[in-house]
Amino acid sequence: MDQRNPERIYGLRELTRILSLTPKRAAQLRRLDLLRGDAGYTFRDLLALRAASALLEAGASVRQIKQALLALQRQDPDLEHPLAEVRLLVEGDRLLAQSERVRFDPRTGQTVLALDTGGLKEAAAATLASGVVRPLGPPVRQAETWFEHASDLEGDPTQWEEAVDAYRRVLALDPTYAAAWNNLGLLYHRMGRYAEARSAYASALQQDPRCCEAAYNLGSLHEDCGEVEEAIHDYRLALQLSPDYADAHFNLAAALARAGRRDEAGLHWRRYLELDAGSPWAKIARAHLEIVEPPERSRPE
Repeated sequence: MDQRNPERIYGLRELTRILSLTPKRAAQLRRLDLLRGDAGYTFRDLLALRAASALLEAGASVRQIKQALLALQRQDPDLEHPLAEVRLLVEGDRLLAQSERVRFDPRTGQTVLALDTGGLKEAAAATLASGVVRPLGPPVRQAETWFEHASDLEGDPTQWEEAVDAYRRVLALDPTYAAAWNNLGLLYHRMGRYAEARSAYASALQQDPRCCEAAYNLGSLHEDCGEVEEAIHDYRLALQLSPDYADAHFNLAAALARAGRRDEAGLHWRRYLELDAGSPWAKIARAHLEIVEPPERSRPE
């Protein structure tokens, strides 16, 4: 990755929220070889995952999508990422396709509309606010100025290196500034610089043991690295510090489910729904709860 122009890196936990992945949908995407691990997903990967999810939602089968992708690659061997480069639409029992170079139905050659990425950038950008600390009382005026400057920059990936430099200036002025350590960790985390992120989160907790956001973010980092038990520990710590931290309940439930501890996960899915039932991700929590507590089948009279 070019550190001068960093690309945001997403973990599986973020994909789950951005794409509202239920357990069933995640399993289907794994069969398509689109979900391949915990971390390392780019925006192009998000496009492919969203396209596949939309096709599955519209009634296409995993087998049908695989066959269509093979047909696309036969027609245009230069396609590197078919689902990100090509628009696929379900029409009856057919999949229609189009890209700038490829405009065809694998069987009929029918032309369709251009690829639309609307909404996905907004959904991905919405996750940037998760785990960020905005302190009520910054320590000294000069550090506060640099903190505000860094905060203005961190929403734009093209300015992340400048934001990193600004947070470093804050910490040079005041090494005890826990919020700056936490937010610096988030930037490193999103840039895929996990060792530096881990160190920054640990520094935030060292300076402020009650910084629940740092504990939550450290849990997210462990989860992205496939360290599920460590993630569970950190999410529990975040909830000890802030019992109504809805995002921590959500992530803890997901981590417990991945660890096979479904009954424990159910407690936190339910609590999440109590705290944030109207969120876009409530659908995911309810889908997991149906596995833990399947609805009773109607009995014949």
